[in-house]
Amino acid sequence: MVMERYYWVGWSQIKGIGPVLLKRIWQHFGSLEVAWQAPREVLGEVEGLGGKLIDKVMAGRSPLNPEQVYEQHLKKNPQFWTPADADYPKLLLEIPSPPPLLYYRGRVNGLENQGKIPAIAMVGTRHPTEHGKRWTAKLGRVLGQSGFTVVSGMAKGIDGIAHTACLEVAGRTIAVLGTGLDVVYPANHRQLYDKITAKGLIVSEYPAGTKPDRSNFPARNRIIAGLTRATLVIEAPTRSGSLITSRYANEFNRDVYTLPNSPEQQQSSGCLDLIRRGASMILSEKGLIEDLGGLPQLDESSMQLSLLPPEGAALKPAPDIVRPPDYSQIPKPLLPLWQAISPEATPFDLIVVQSGMSADRVSATLLQWELEGLISQLPGMRYRRL
Repeated sequence: MVMERYYWVGWSQIKGIGPVLLKRIWQHFGSLEVAWQAPREVLGEVEGLGGKLIDKVMAGRSPLNPEQVYEQHLKKNPQFWTPADADYPKLLLEIPSPPPLLYYRGRVNGLENQGKIPAIAMVGTRHPTEHGKRWTAKLGRVLGQSGFTVVSGMAKGIDGIAHTACLEVAGRTIAVLGTGLDVVYPANHRQLYDKITAKGLIVSEYPAGTKPDRSNFPARNRIIAGLTRATLVIEAPTRSGSLITSRYANEFNRDVYTLPNSPEQQQSSGCLDLIRRGASMILSEKGLIEDLGGLPQLDESSMQLSLLPPEGAALKPAPDIVRPPDYSQIPKPLLPLWQAISPEATPFDLIVVQSGMSADRVSATLLQWELEGLISQLPGMRYRRL
């Protein structure tokens, strides 16, 4: 198993190979060590691994010694899991894009990683109303007291309040960062970061030293949704990043709950749209705990090292477009990515290759464009212009 870790780190160094494609490679070969030795024609059997990308793989792996790369990586990143590790969070294995390397700091709970302690995501706007602040604190405390693990992104606003409320009642909380574990963002959350590290867990898919970057946070949201049985969206305007988390939860076949408020309240416009589309309403603390108590436990079969998505999983339709898309607003550096997307369904991996950008940046930008109504996502990680 140690040898397999060498190759997870090695493959993560190859540009153009993102979480989705790496999952397919592992699934195809059953071992990344075997895949590392595979000749060009055999690599071509993997779905989405075409000629240009195979060229990158061949060029990228030839100068690398996986064991040496691993040892060097370990110096700055001493604690991380790969999907081949027994302690890797099992719920993340169910999603289409599990992080190849998941760095962690704090107190690890083995039962939590096995899915035997239910985790619930709490997300929302960075600028909540008093209504949102009050309900976040109430729900964070009651979830912590009821034995649920509260998962959020340690951002200002709803995230920070949720973590803090859970800690106040000695509850368990996990923060998923969009930076390296050694970078506290926002900086004024240093005290909260230290408390979570001492009593909970901090995780990230980004290595040490990674600074805040706008493109990292939408991708981070899939981990928040992937680690949890349900996502609670407390307050979110129409174009909130929290809605990205709820979409991931829908894609992963997880439940979504949201807090209702007045239609006149801009911070809740996205929540009201979620309700219109079928999200469950949070009407009381007791009612929420009862609903969450009925969530299914992790199936033993999913605790194997299988990365197959749940049978019957389907994407929910994207929100209606309220305003006509403004294509003129595409920044010049992103034009190659825009040009790689056709009005017809275009596979994600093909978009990565044609754009010449990293898979992480492509994923984050596509999520933002989908939120802005410029593109739509189709089943099978395909995208098209609207």
